[in-house]
Amino acid sequence: MKKSHNNCYNYFIIKTVKKLIKTIKRENPLFPSLLTKTASCPSLLFYRGELPKQDEICVSIVGTRKASRDGLNTARSIAYELAEVGISIISGLALGIDGSAHEGALLGGGKTYAILANGLNSVYPRQHEFLAENIIKSRGGVISEYPPDTPSYPNQFLERNRIISGMSIATVVIEAPKRSGSLATARLALEEGRDVFVIPGQPLNKNYQGSHYLIRQGARLVTCANDILEDLNIEIKTKKQPPTLTETQSLVIGAFQNTKTLSVDTISELTKLETHIVTSALSFLVLKDIVEEKNGMFTLKR
Repeated sequence: MKKSHNNCYNYFIIKTVKKLIKTIKRENPLFPSLLTKTASCPSLLFYRGELPKQDEICVSIVGTRKASRDGLNTARSIAYELAEVGISIISGLALGIDGSAHEGALLGGGKTYAILANGLNSVYPRQHEFLAENIIKSRGGVISEYPPDTPSYPNQFLERNRIISGMSIATVVIEAPKRSGSLATARLALEEGRDVFVIPGQPLNKNYQGSHYLIRQGARLVTCANDILEDLNIEIKTKKQPPTLTETQSLVIGAFQNTKTLSVDTISELTKLETHIVTSALSFLVLKDIVEEKNGMFTLKR
């Protein structure tokens, strides 16, 4: 009986999600304008949430799923700083660099768009279902060219890369091994005359072999968000204000009252907050240079 109840519940959820999926044809004036200028623009898009506005500046951030801690922090930081000045972030919702880029954009108060390689009635990977919902709630969108119920076949991940690059004025590559879908995204961007920026790394690190290849092929080497803004000739008109902390972020800071350095689990115990909530708050505090992270431990800087 319990199994039957669960099946009915899952059916209800799937049916509800399907009702939230919208479609838009290429001929529609609200269809992403940059994408229509590409050689292989899809004739139809499915989406949940919103699509980028016609005057919205979008930059894609891509990289390996098996990213290092430094790579994840770099993706989060660059997305955060670009989002702070009004640039929207596009990526593929994958584990690793993609997920950190989406998270950074949300922490920066900006919009982000996830391009999936499957139908939108499910999220792949499953670990990012919560992230996908946060993207939608934050005025961004989850987008696909595939109808509902379409599974994620391997070739579709390569096909969706043209949408990631096609919706962006530029693509930022962070940690791309020699065999990486990120290289395909960068190649597609170059073919469409879009800018490609690459974060360099240690010469012998395999996660950067593809990245360094792109630099040798003429991609621009950058080390921070300001480099990207300068190369795109985007003037920063908004001045950064001192951060306004949420109640959760303040609780996390309060955990450092008696100890200078803490782990995520210890902070969770002290604050009675769930681990993923503590992690999100710490990410914001690290980006704001209030907390420092080293080897999985966090230190209050002020």
